Amino acid sequence: MPAPPHRDPFADWLRTHAVPLDHLDPEAPLDDLEPLRAVIGDARVVAIGESSHFIDEFAALRERILRFLTERCQFTVLAFEYGFSEGFLLDAWAQGEGTDEDLSAHLAAAIPVGVEEPLRRIRRHNRTASTPVRFAGIDIPAAGGSLLPALTPVADYLRRIDPETLPAVQEAIRIAGSFAGGSGAVAAPAWARLPAAEQDALSATLTRLLIRFRSLEPLYVSRGDRHSYDIALHRLEGACHADYTFRAMAGLFTGEGLTADTSARDLYMARSLLWHLERLGPGTRVVLAAHNAHIQKTPVSFGGHLTGLPMGQHLHRALGDDYAALGLVSTTGHTADMPRDENTAFGFTIDATALEPAEPGSIEAAFADAGLGLSIADLHQAPPRAAQGNAGLAPGPDRIRIQSAYLHTPVLEAFDAILHTPTSTVATTLENR
Repeated sequence: MPAPPHRDPFADWLRTHAVPLDHLDPEAPLDDLEPLRAVIGDARVVAIGESSHFIDEFAALRERILRFLTERCQFTVLAFEYGFSEGFLLDAWAQGEGTDEDLSAHLAAAIPVGVEEPLRRIRRHNRTASTPVRFAGIDIPAAGGSLLPALTPVADYLRRIDPETLPAVQEAIRIAGSFAGGSGAVAAPAWARLPAAEQDALSATLTRLLIRFRSLEPLYVSRGDRHSYDIALHRLEGACHADYTFRAMAGLFTGEGLTADTSARDLYMARSLLWHLERLGPGTRVVLAAHNAHIQKTPVSFGGHLTGLPMGQHLHRALGDDYAALGLVSTTGHTADMPRDENTAFGFTIDATALEPAEPGSIEAAFADAGLGLSIADLHQAPPRAAQGNAGLAPGPDRIRIQSAYLHTPVLEAFDAILHTPTSTVATTLENR
């Protein structure tokens, strides 16, 4: 007699507890998103992820959630996986500076990870809003592609405040310019080809500048002002974290890297978010857009090997229940794999890879087994892991897709909710770039 088909207890729970959503269109009515209120509670930071960049459905769903949180829940900041240093120009544009057409030029050198349409929405919103929505960049400069977006304004600051240090920062700019690229996938291999003396000179110079910045804080503030000092210091910290990341990524590409060494970028993103949160005043609530692997609250592992401590883990430690992470997943369609190619502007190409049937034990398999379409599952309502174990049930999904691969993590601990779209389509945003 054949064995009965395997039933996933979590899929059974999901079938009865997930809430269907009515729309993907960012302009559609928002009432179907009301279940999000129970998920986020009074959280000051709500992160919206995606299992892959460059997916049309994820971009549409994130824009709908941004609308819901800003229009109905009084969120006042959009933070994005975009350079901290470069973000100030975009915030000024979102507040009304320049012309509508200027944004394309501002973003011409950036990886098109979906920031343009939300920014245009914020600018339109701010024309009539009593409380404007701000924009905040949080990432290392140029997604790890170049130190110049951070070091150039630091040099401008030091020219006014501490001109004795200009030769040092100009030397750092010279070395950094010799391997700058559109992303870390370009810059890290180019950095690895530098003479070791140049690599070490760059790290030593940045470290010396950073220690001097911190040591002379009262002097610098007296010669300028607190706000300018704080921005310049965090820009310099971004350059230091990016420099560390070059070495970490080079080790990752050769298979010789240290455990979880690329975590320096995620730590900087978390500290950038907290930097903005502290300075934007009481009552500030932030919508944070980044990859699922950055926003999750648990470590990143592949095949049992720890590969990183994500931004979301740092934010959860700092903010507790004031941080909520919403993961976005799909079960069919295509995902955007990113094979390396140094001959392209960003160091990779986009391959529209057909999604295979979801692996057993994944959150995607649970949604597929439950027969769900566009929907949201509040994971706060899921049976606790201990209770599941006592009942003889599996302890919830233990993996989630990252492009066409799987990242291993206890999904119920990593995310507060999962939003599911039944299919995904790769955007054409990198064509002709």
